Amino acid sequence: MQSNLRAHLRELAKDRPLQLLTVAAVVCATAAAATPLAHPLTRSRLAAAVQQAVSHATPAPVVEKLVWEGADLDGDGRADFANPTGHEPRGHDAYGEGEFGASRDGGARRHEGVDFRADAGQPVEAPISGYVTKIGYAYPGDESLQFVEITNPALHYQARVFYVNPKVEVGQAVAVGAPIGTAHSLQKRYPGGMTNHVHLELMNQGGARVDAARMITAELEPVAQTSAAAD
Repeated sequence: MQSNLRAHLRELAKDRPLQLLTVAAVVCATAAAATPLAHPLTRSRLAAAVQQAVSHATPAPVVEKLVWEGADLDGDGRADFANPTGHEPRGHDAYGEGEFGASRDGGARRHEGVDFRADAGQPVEAPISGYVTKIGYAYPGDESLQFVEITNPALHYQARVFYVNPKVEVGQAVAVGAPIGTAHSLQKRYPGGMTNHVHLELMNQGGARVDAARMITAELEPVAQTSAAAD
């Protein structure tokens, strides 16, 4: 009669062999000491106990979230750069790709910034600390799309964040990660497949463009999970 129990345990082992081997050994040893396995009710209860124990022993799945880390150039232990939208860079769409150096105008020029995906109307954060040195229009003759320029004299870096409805003024001091406006929709300017985003350009002291994806990187970190309250 014990052969039926063994067959049942083998079926359970197909899904969770490691947990079952350990838990079943403990449960079987305890049950065998208490009651003969020949009794049908005992076999049924033992199988149920093993299944329940294995279920409880199965580790909870690890939940991860994307966390953006800014480079620390001055060595003070704090990030000097921040992702302006909190989203990943724009991938391939009908108008190309959003990575630094991507081809533009059929290869005639290169993309001078990084496009971070955005939801129209969402808050946009300052990618660096400094002073607002300019607010302008992204395209001549088009006052619907603007940019904010921030200069950090200490780091010798300058940032321009395009497609932002500004909530700051020229001369205003801003901290890295502080809100500077909201994201524009690009659907009117680029109909038919442009992903809404903000375009971030970083310039060093010499005025050369720097790949923002080297200063703002993504890491997956586990999310702390809270257990349900006891009854």
